[in-house]
Amino acid sequence: MKSAISKLKKQIPKMKNQILILLIFLKTLAAQGQSKMENKFITWDDFVKGFGKEMVSAEDVFKNMSDSGLKDNCLTKMDFTFISDDKENLIRLSEFLSSHYPYVLHEVKKYGSLWEVNGETNEIPMTAENLMYWSLDMYKRGYEFDSTLDAYGGLFDPRSPNFPDLANSKAEYYFDKGIDCYNNGDLSGSIFNWSLAIAIDSKDSNAYYSRAIVKNELYTWKSALKDYDKAIEIAPKFGSALINRCGLKDENGDYQGAIADYEKVLQFDDSSLENKQQAYFNLGNTKLNLNDKRAACENWNRALELGADYAKDKIDEYCKGKKK
Repeated sequence: MKSAISKLKKQIPKMKNQILILLIFLKTLAAQGQSKMENKFITWDDFVKGFGKEMVSAEDVFKNMSDSGLKDNCLTKMDFTFISDDKENLIRLSEFLSSHYPYVLHEVKKYGSLWEVNGETNEIPMTAENLMYWSLDMYKRGYEFDSTLDAYGGLFDPRSPNFPDLANSKAEYYFDKGIDCYNNGDLSGSIFNWSLAIAIDSKDSNAYYSRAIVKNELYTWKSALKDYDKAIEIAPKFGSALINRCGLKDENGDYQGAIADYEKVLQFDDSSLENKQQAYFNLGNTKLNLNDKRAACENWNRALELGADYAKDKIDEYCKGKKK
């Protein structure tokens, strides 16, 4: 298999300065959890059970902030606390956040029988959706270090709010800043900036496409699907967006919808070789999910003929008359 997302600046179509490319596979929530079962403080089951609660908590916090005078896109710092039963987990989490996010982390301290670390974000253009994605990002990062996001709140002055510059000339700046955030590991930061780019230019298909990739990384596939839909509505021949949307549809059981999208990509005269390889290969996977092994093998072989060497494993495993 190819990795889900590569470093972005090395693989850029010239539609814009930079753009995300999802290579082939979109991993399911369950699949990503299989390697995380070693957690003891917050297990994978705990993480999954708490995911919806985290989204509800973000809604409550945003409502309280709005009741206190917060306006959409007001630049707001968040203070936050992570807890764990292991001091070393929080030290490693602090080091990670300090390295990948523009946050300030404080010393890890004992709190009763547990350990805690407090921190403060940079200024975030605060909306209900941005707060939700920030909290999901932090919830995910905490889990990766067997810690959990315990509390957070907004720091803003409703009497003198500051807002991001939404001049037309700033659209490309926010798009590129989103790429920089993503490359640095700041997932929610990339969403904030692409959302600002969209607020300035609602026809920016690349911003919708890029934001969809990160939304899916944060396990909100339905919202990701809507962004892919919007990108494709704006740019009907956006092959990479179609292929990514296919992957989401396939993973969530919409096999016929996935097939229709793959076939669209293959009908485009100007589809890139890489998109055609991916479309044939992924179409083969979808056909296998439908128990049509013959059609699956036909598509994998076609992908291999176009130079997709990664199709060999599937052919060797499932197909008669294997191609070498």
